[in-house]
Amino acid sequence: MAEEKKKRPQQVYTLVIEVGRKAGDGLPKDATGAALMCYASGVDEAEAVRETVALLKTADMAPLDVSGYGTLEERLANGDEIDDEERALMDRALAENSVVVAQVTPFYD
Repeated sequence: MAEEKKKRPQQVYTLVIEVGRKAGDGLPKDATGAALMCYASGVDEAEAVRETVALLKTADMAPLDVSGYGTLEERLANGDEIDDEERALMDRALAENSVVVAQVTPFYD
């Protein structure tokens, strides 16, 4: 019998995605773009980024750049302070195997 591949566990990654403007993106009329802080599940950061970018595109957003900040454990090791609300959003992303947009910061000229 062939040995089954072990499935790698899902983890949650903190991502900041910069988006430009696109018709129907839901951003304020005079904004030039925005930064979205997201918690995304994936077996690795690359998968979390791919899934998040794909989701944002289906929501009529125009992703331009992605910055990854790692998993909860990596962020704690880097000295980040993570409050209960942020942890709850991360837990939700993991439980739902989804992307949670935690914050949208519009950019203006």
